[in-house]
Amino acid sequence: MSLPSPTADNRAVVTGASSGIGTALAAELAARGYSLILVARRAERLAELAQRLSLAHDVTVEVRPVDLSDRTQRGPLAEELATRDVAVLCNNAGVATFGTVAELDPSYERAQLELNAVAVHDLTLAVLPGMIAAGAGGILISGSAAGNMPIPNNATYAASKAFANTFCESLRGEVKGSGVHVTLLAPGPVRTEVPDPADASLVERVVPDFMWVSSQYTAKVSVDALVRNKMRVVPGLISKGMSAAGQYGPRALTAPVAGAFYKRLGG
Repeated sequence: MSLPSPTADNRAVVTGASSGIGTALAAELAARGYSLILVARRAERLAELAQRLSLAHDVTVEVRPVDLSDRTQRGPLAEELATRDVAVLCNNAGVATFGTVAELDPSYERAQLELNAVAVHDLTLAVLPGMIAAGAGGILISGSAAGNMPIPNNATYAASKAFANTFCESLRGEVKGSGVHVTLLAPGPVRTEVPDPADASLVERVVPDFMWVSSQYTAKVSVDALVRNKMRVVPGLISKGMSAAGQYGPRALTAPVAGAFYKRLGG
């Protein structure tokens, strides 16, 4: 069984839609005929994207300016989604920090955990009963290749993505035969545009160009994988290398190597 066909009533929900992979996922789903609910903090960017996609693909696009790291904002959204006909949920929103966790802002680390892990859990549980009852639906969770291993100097992010990775693949086993597709996106570096060397981030300067993949390519292969109900999609060379190292490499070796690399990203 494939994903539910787009209709006037059903929606594809994309979180973190205001930039990067989220914007590309929204565009990819709109191009396939899905009307959308776009979720992110930045209302102006969501409104601009909604107008662009609506005009380009003749679909309905709703926006929900919500900070998913805030439980008081996230709760009403989850309640709404539980009542909607959600054909596809892309749990994509996420942030990362670099550096030793003892020296980072505890409140931001807590918000990162809420966004990368708890929000994924909440929104999935909101839409899952409806999908199971309908016998169809698709859930794409953006985990990370970083979630396959311990990474010093990236501790909260790696741990939160470990939750996303494991939750996604565990859920897949639970809904087998229900008609609900569940796919994990486990990317490494994804580039939204070619950076000006003067403005490039430290990540963009450290990671060689040939190791990057575009957000558009990532979105296409991710939705294709969800349609086929593939367990995991890992776009790009560095993603595949990190996944292999995390799954098969000895942690006594991979953790210090990854930690040294991420220490550079933390400045």
